[in-house]
Amino acid sequence: MARDELDILRDQRAPRPDEAAKRRALSAAMQAFDENSSQAPQGSARPQRPSTRTTSFWSRIMDRRLLSTPAIASILALPAAGFAAYVLVNENPFGRQGPFVDSRVEQGPAQKTAAPAEPAPAAAPAAEREEAARDLALGGEAAEADRSFDAAPLAAAPMTAAPPPEAPARLMTREAAPGARAASQPFPPAVLPAPVDALPLAEENRDRIEAFDTNPVRSALENPVSTFSIDVDTASYAFVRSSLKSGVLPQADTVRVEEMINYFPYDWPGPQDAATPFNTTVSVMPTPWNGQTKLMHVAIKGYDLQPAERPASNLVFLIDTSGSMNQPDKLPLLKNAFRLLVDRLSEKDSVAIVAYAGSAGTVLEPTPGSEKEKILAALDRLDAGGSTAGEEGLRQAYRLAQESFIEGGVNRVMLATDGDFNVGQSSDEELKRLIEAKRASGVFLSVFGFGRGNYNDQMMQTIAQNGNGTAAYIDTLAEAEKTLVQEASSTLFTIAGDVKIQVEFNPATVAEYRLIGYETRALAREDFNNDRVDAGDIGSGHSVTAIYEITPKGSPAQMIDDLRYGEAKTDNATGIAHGDEYAFVKIRYKLPQEDVSTLIETPVTAASEIAGFDAASDDQRFSVAVAAFGQKLRGADQTAGLGYDRIIDIATAARGADPFGYRAEFLQLVRLASALDARR
Repeated sequence: MARDELDILRDQRAPRPDEAAKRRALSAAMQAFDENSSQAPQGSARPQRPSTRTTSFWSRIMDRRLLSTPAIASILALPAAGFAAYVLVNENPFGRQGPFVDSRVEQGPAQKTAAPAEPAPAAAPAAEREEAARDLALGGEAAEADRSFDAAPLAAAPMTAAPPPEAPARLMTREAAPGARAASQPFPPAVLPAPVDALPLAEENRDRIEAFDTNPVRSALENPVSTFSIDVDTASYAFVRSSLKSGVLPQADTVRVEEMINYFPYDWPGPQDAATPFNTTVSVMPTPWNGQTKLMHVAIKGYDLQPAERPASNLVFLIDTSGSMNQPDKLPLLKNAFRLLVDRLSEKDSVAIVAYAGSAGTVLEPTPGSEKEKILAALDRLDAGGSTAGEEGLRQAYRLAQESFIEGGVNRVMLATDGDFNVGQSSDEELKRLIEAKRASGVFLSVFGFGRGNYNDQMMQTIAQNGNGTAAYIDTLAEAEKTLVQEASSTLFTIAGDVKIQVEFNPATVAEYRLIGYETRALAREDFNNDRVDAGDIGSGHSVTAIYEITPKGSPAQMIDDLRYGEAKTDNATGIAHGDEYAFVKIRYKLPQEDVSTLIETPVTAASEIAGFDAASDDQRFSVAVAAFGQKLRGADQTAGLGYDRIIDIATAARGADPFGYRAEFLQLVRLASALDARR
């Protein structure tokens, strides 16, 4: 039976190189290193995004059933051998580049101006250099160990060239063995160590986080009014948790204290019917981190719609399928997260799916929520690869939502992504204008972030706030279940829109105040009465908490000196108007489908005061513990003297029933932060 070339090659053994062959191989390798590598600029090539097409192609090529066919194997053998030879001759033999590397890297000045290396006076012919490189590639020490095959020594050409000046010192300082050539000869016999893979470079962190300053202490006499928009986002808490569980203290700007406080469900007193969409409870209590100040605690609870009252939903899933989503905590987690939401839909709901990478496309036309198998099959077909045409995807998702618009129902685009839009409009301001224009049509936008390293939190906050939606960060399936199942009502069903809070402090009783959090939600004083100014929305059953730290008049904790010529306004010559009040809280909101706001007013008097911190409710004390933790992570001066152990004590005593374990997890995070902070 005739034997083919592969059988012949398979039975042959590599020849054992003699000393001359080793020297030729070493010289050829060092010359290749000198010519190809020594002048290369520092740094690594820009990596390309991995593509599933590449993976699919190579999986077919490397299929064992395909390679087991002799004819196919013979055809593939020669190109593979040629590629291996090309790598040996043209690439650095001492290290490997990773896959998906763009070779079109701009060369540095040193490489552009470097003179070509002079050839050795008596360099080995090209054929011998190739043969030497082959000997080196075939195993060096491994071939030396095989004594059963004794090939005739290869013809040696004299080698008198001096070693390249850039040669590693460890190879030039070895002592010659007895009988070796003189020191003027190139290299004494040496055994090269096996090539070692270069250590992988740390992946660049391209997270985009909005920087902001912590709210300052303000004088109640000079600046008595504080105005901000309601916030129901929770992304910051999940992002902070992800950092701490990765063994890293979070960046200060990733900590938005109001989002941490409002991550937890609280049992504040709610309204009795939907005519009044929410109820407000204001309390004043001692501050656990400063005995000379007090906390003014503002709690809002939304009306909880019953299942029979919930309107039909018109949802469009807008899913990022770019190459960067090809990680376990991104697209695979995203699919499982949306599966949880699909399971809750009914026949009156509608779902469409738009995916975007290099371009956007409709994966699923609007489909009734009862056809769950069809919706889930469309989700399962999604794969990652390409760039990120987010703006085109947004336009297409809004178009589908408007075509299936439900009057009086929920019409929402649900964007799930890990980062930037790098095709089409990509700046935050451009996207903001696009979202604002679409918001006027009655289609709102919610944003769900996935993954780390390319997470554009700044953009997500911008478009969620301007799209009348929420921004959440999903790092685990448990978080997906909390956001999309347990809190689906508050996420999807809006009961009050453009909710704004304005607090006026009485300078007769309050010297100073400081709003804890809400830095990115601040509004101008005149915006409160302007119904054209957008603000946050409250969903069904949602609770919102805001906390002020106030300094009573005459307290030694006062930080700002009184004005020499300042005085509070009076209503007569003898007393201060409403002199017994701490503050006056005003809340404006719009009912769904309405353009004119309604005003709720609540005076804060001594009747709202709680004598001791321990007398406050579990929910109040726990929310204060979360506020203290968030401020500490941000490095706020006010909580510098408060230890993590004190936060743990407060939260443990106020843990309550905790049916889902959220508060127990919070205690774990505080312990992690304590351990990590101690290493600084």
